[in-house]
Amino acid sequence: MRFDEGAGLDTSEVEDLRGGGGGIGGRVALGGGGLSVVGLVIYFLFSQFGGVSLNPSSSGLGGVGTGQQMDNTSLSQECKTGADANRNHDCAIVAIINSIQDYWGQEFQRSGSTYRKAVTNFFNGGVNTACGNATSDVGPFYCPGDSEVYIDLGFFNELRTRFGAQGGPFAEAYVLAHEYGHHVQNLTGVSKKGTGSGPTSGSVRLELQADCYAGVWANHATTTPTESGRPLITEVSQEDVNSALDTAARIGDDYIQSKLGGGRVDESKFSHGTSAQRKKWFTTGFQTGEPARCDTFATNSLG
Repeated sequence: MRFDEGAGLDTSEVEDLRGGGGGIGGRVALGGGGLSVVGLVIYFLFSQFGGVSLNPSSSGLGGVGTGQQMDNTSLSQECKTGADANRNHDCAIVAIINSIQDYWGQEFQRSGSTYRKAVTNFFNGGVNTACGNATSDVGPFYCPGDSEVYIDLGFFNELRTRFGAQGGPFAEAYVLAHEYGHHVQNLTGVSKKGTGSGPTSGSVRLELQADCYAGVWANHATTTPTESGRPLITEVSQEDVNSALDTAARIGDDYIQSKLGGGRVDESKFSHGTSAQRKKWFTTGFQTGEPARCDTFATNSLG
């Protein structure tokens, strides 16, 4: 994946909480597709073998907790153009977020609706959110309480070291696009359908739809212009797509349970879908480029 060297970046879509006194530990209560891409999967591991747990009674704590301060100075100074995104990892993440939100803004406009942008928060160790407290162990997640995305960027190393994923920029883009898929679900009211567990549960359908939405964005990534009129992303190779599919396969419920959860697959605890299903729905979105083809709630064939 390559970025247009001359295209501008918008760092206002990111809030940098790193080094602001995080590491709080504690619990997070999320709904409507929160704890996403791998959040619920990691939650399953930690809840079964000790660690993070959900607490539905956690109180909202606001976007920035005690001792945490937003400091976008470095990002705004370092991340100005696509050239910066091509050489700097943080700037690449900013560019990916810009591209995803530009796509959905234009898609909502085409359908006669208004897209509300969601900020992505970079944090280290732990963070306070409107959904409660969360540690980095939770993985990337979307909080419907404040309509924001949260990620410890060290998670991308976890994908490679713990899950054995190939990794790479487009695998990271898939993770972020999935989280913004949950933001789209929140805006459209679909999030409330994401309940229960099991192979055909609302939770699985919600996650597979977010995978499909990630694929839809990927289809349009090289043609979606920013506010400057130029697409931020100039190239998406087959190797990039393969890295996204590899990541999807590594975070399926069946793969996680069999490889990292003791070897026994328990379908009753499925919350995100199997590896094959996640690959199928990302591919559906990528090949069609049509959000309407992502209605996982209207099919009896999830894959």
